[in-house]
Amino acid sequence: MAIKIPALGAIYIESCRKHGVAPSTGFLSALFKAEVKKSHLEVCILEILLDHVKDTDFHPLLEVSMKISESEIDAVDVLNESSCALTGKYALLLMRSINQKLRVVDLQDSSFGKDFLRDLSQGGLQSQVLNLRSSHFRKLNLMGEFMWLHTLNLDYSTTLTSFREDCFSCMPKLMCLSMCETRISNLWTTIAALSKLCSLVELRFQNWLCCNDVGSSGGDDQTGPSQPSSASYHGTLSVSLDSLIDLNSMTEQAMRNLLPFNMNHHFQSTNEEPSDNSEVDFSICLEDSYMDSSSNAPPGRNREINLLSEVSSATLSNQNGEESCEGAFTRHVADVSFKYISDHASPICFEKHYREYMIASIPRLRVLDNLPIRNIDREMANVTFFKYFESLPYRRNDKENVVSILQKREIRASHTSLRTPKQRPLDPAGNSHYFYTRSLCAAKMGSSAWPLLHSLSISGSDLGDENRSFRPRQFEYNPSNSSLMVFGTLDGEIVVVNHENEKIVSYIPSLGAMNSVLGLCWLKKYPSKLIAGSDNGSLKLYDIQHFASTSNRMHTGAGSVTFDEFDQLTSVHVNSTDELLLASGYSKNVALYDINRERRLQVFTDMHQEHINVVKFSNHSPSIFATSSFDQDIKMWDLRQKPIRPCYTASSSKGNVMVCFSPDDHYLLASAVDNEVRQLLAVDGRLHLNFEIPYTGSSQNYTRSYYLNGQDYIISGSCDEHVVRVCCAQTGRRLRDISLEGKALGSSMFVQSLRGDPFRAFNMSILAAYTRPSSKSEIVKVNLLASSDYSKESSPGQSSCPSSSMGG
Repeated sequence: MAIKIPALGAIYIESCRKHGVAPSTGFLSALFKAEVKKSHLEVCILEILLDHVKDTDFHPLLEVSMKISESEIDAVDVLNESSCALTGKYALLLMRSINQKLRVVDLQDSSFGKDFLRDLSQGGLQSQVLNLRSSHFRKLNLMGEFMWLHTLNLDYSTTLTSFREDCFSCMPKLMCLSMCETRISNLWTTIAALSKLCSLVELRFQNWLCCNDVGSSGGDDQTGPSQPSSASYHGTLSVSLDSLIDLNSMTEQAMRNLLPFNMNHHFQSTNEEPSDNSEVDFSICLEDSYMDSSSNAPPGRNREINLLSEVSSATLSNQNGEESCEGAFTRHVADVSFKYISDHASPICFEKHYREYMIASIPRLRVLDNLPIRNIDREMANVTFFKYFESLPYRRNDKENVVSILQKREIRASHTSLRTPKQRPLDPAGNSHYFYTRSLCAAKMGSSAWPLLHSLSISGSDLGDENRSFRPRQFEYNPSNSSLMVFGTLDGEIVVVNHENEKIVSYIPSLGAMNSVLGLCWLKKYPSKLIAGSDNGSLKLYDIQHFASTSNRMHTGAGSVTFDEFDQLTSVHVNSTDELLLASGYSKNVALYDINRERRLQVFTDMHQEHINVVKFSNHSPSIFATSSFDQDIKMWDLRQKPIRPCYTASSSKGNVMVCFSPDDHYLLASAVDNEVRQLLAVDGRLHLNFEIPYTGSSQNYTRSYYLNGQDYIISGSCDEHVVRVCCAQTGRRLRDISLEGKALGSSMFVQSLRGDPFRAFNMSILAAYTRPSSKSEIVKVNLLASSDYSKESSPGQSSCPSSSMGG
């Protein structure tokens, strides 16, 4: 027989007497209210408020909660509306002891600390609704068993940036997820995490608020078939949670209005610094000014405020409506025009084609950001996705198993050896020499939404100084040896490393005045030789075979050649025959050097109207080179015609940061300020492809782009953004975005330089710098074909950030 509610009260009072603590009047009052509901034949819900509960109150409460499963109480809600003195460990034990009668858990995690969040994430919970608004997650890792959870609210978790790979792995019934005003920005890792939620039908990263256009025929209170109910705009629960105890009885309207959005939230600053691989972050001090000051709603589950005073001015477009610079769009239903305004948007919402990407990637989704998904929305989303995105490289549409591909390759090989000359091949599509290699790449990338990122850790112990650290400013892969890389530092050092085992191969110390190495270029026929240029004008050729991996050996000049200086140098490049060298810098001139005769041949003056940031020889024609300048022009030159006038000029709308040739010299890849990346035909400079990377509006957002996998893809990054974009070089479609994150929320990163690995498919290295004055730059290796969580590999350091406009 079920235990009566008065009997639970008696058990509680007796336990309090036994433990020598005073009974909580709040808990006794909650029992009384539950009994009143039972007497009125209502759903009997016990609300446990943790606000004034102390550790000394824990044991009596635990004893009662363990009896609830045998009682006549139908469900239990555990609420926390302000600071709480109860230890997080005790709070979790209390909630877990309730078992399957636990219905709603509504908490302020700042009351319980990081251990509480970690234990909750790993151990799971039996609740049906979990509200962790304003939580301090950095990388969401809800990997525990949440078998009954159907609603999860993480709104205003402003430290939340990404997901770990195992997140959402045990939430089979989760239907509604809200993450408004977080810092989540990566479409690819977000979809990879959400794809585990087989029951997800409603998702929110922002609220679309509806206000009818002035003069619309329907009036201000009229709604259309594609308009969510007004209740969901005001953050109220228009459907009683009592009706949601039985998940199978949930209606679509109930799901749509389940999540409360507008919460009063205050973070207390702490001096706690997260570790490198921390999943939570309590180091942020967030004042009321971060949110609109009108968010002064009283505490409680159902909060209501004037949303129109909190509307953001975000710009967002939608295929079904008209884009507006005020961050609104209009959807027309019959003769009524409805205007929608974005509210509390996470950064992911500002990604181009965000809505279409989400709809196409989660076919079961029915509501996104308060707006129901119509059939026409889904059709247009699929069209947009196919036009602008690649789910897998090399136009592979379906994920394949690596073992399956290898078996097909072996079967085809055996059939080919047994086939008569007149027989047609077993797999016509497999005729390409690269077919199976590309299929393997697609299969590996399909299972690696979180690429492997690893920061090169070059220790000074190889030089006899364990405390020695380097500040890289430029780097280049060796074109002949797959394990070698050279980087130049802000202090004028040249360091050649084996980037596979992270050991120093050769070290060339800085001589004379402090200077930054901005130009590096290996010779092709002599892979032990390289050219290095510094911003103080120094220009030298080094043979690394003459330089040991120790700083004890004094530099005597052997193994090096000094060329005439080029003042304020930013770029150097050697031609395909290793005979000629070009240098450019903060001037309108380019200098030509003869490497064999070790002297400067000529200075070409006034080649541009502004300084020439980068100069590049073609890969196969020793006399052809291109220049990129901040005068907005890209120019092609031929030394055989004495470069008085260019072969042609191609213009950008902004200053050009850099240019490079495709490996076969068919194309030029031009990168101008603020993500203006275009591919030109090398023969005449005509536009071949505009990659249409979204602008940020910053005139200091210096963008650099290079080819990857030969010339199949390009990688592009900018100094005002923490993301590297991978796009198809033939279609312009986005394949992946690689997000770079520091160890703490305040340590934002930017891309200073990047290169594709010439020996490994879908591998690259990124020179990333940090915006904090005390933080250092480091080289991050990226493998898109191997899966790993970035925070396990990354350990940001400390040093200064150089100018980001110089060099390539």
